[in-house]
Amino acid sequence: MSLSLNDCIAPLWPAPANVRSLITTRNGGVSLGPLSSLNLGRSVGDEPSAVAENRRRVEALVGAAPRWMSQVHGIDVAPLDKLDANTPITADAAFSRSRQNVCTVMMADCLTVLFCDRQGSVVAAAHAGWRGLAQGVLEAAIAAMKTPAQDILAYMGPAIGSRMFEVGHEVRALFLSAALPVEHSAVGDAFVASVAPESGKWLADIYALARTRMVRSGLRAENIYGGGHCTYVESSRFFSYRRSTHRGEKSGRMAAMIWLD
Repeated sequence: MSLSLNDCIAPLWPAPANVRSLITTRNGGVSLGPLSSLNLGRSVGDEPSAVAENRRRVEALVGAAPRWMSQVHGIDVAPLDKLDANTPITADAAFSRSRQNVCTVMMADCLTVLFCDRQGSVVAAAHAGWRGLAQGVLEAAIAAMKTPAQDILAYMGPAIGSRMFEVGHEVRALFLSAALPVEHSAVGDAFVASVAPESGKWLADIYALARTRMVRSGLRAENIYGGGHCTYVESSRFFSYRRSTHRGEKSGRMAAMIWLD
């Protein structure tokens, strides 16, 4: 058997015809147990041979080799066109203007955002957990594209939903302190007090927080697509680090990819 498009998510957005994008789910691979079946992470305790086969299936479906990165919840953006294919990459975003350079980020609850310009001349992908989001990884990726922000389209991949993403008061305070006056209400609305308010916990809408940061960078709100999935709740379709942690299990990793064809 092989990985098929039916096992993946094809983003629905008005990207130019030469811009290709694909997001894997947990289905279509050979890993077993809690990591079944299309785990793409090498450092989560899976059999190396299974991960290698899963990555081979992704490459066969895409038709080019994804540029895998070591992600550290930072804001570094890798210029793929300047890096040899065998160069190890430590970054949380990547961009390219060359054909078949597949910008790739892995996730298992954290938000991933795919970017392209309306001309189909540049693409980028960013890994945005709350740490990277607060530090400005989306802004860094947008700046690296060096194209007018109003001409950029964005697609938000599957992430943990607002009903399941519980964070501490310090996370809410961090985003509120960084918000511009015109953003303060929207950022505040992205946090809802937990069912146990005395715990100091809040439920966060990472999609709403990401939209605010992208609009601040100059993207038009109507050019931002995706959102709405919850990796925690949709257990048959997505890996979820938080869900697996609550169950005492290991979590696999999925990937979001974008490239010029």
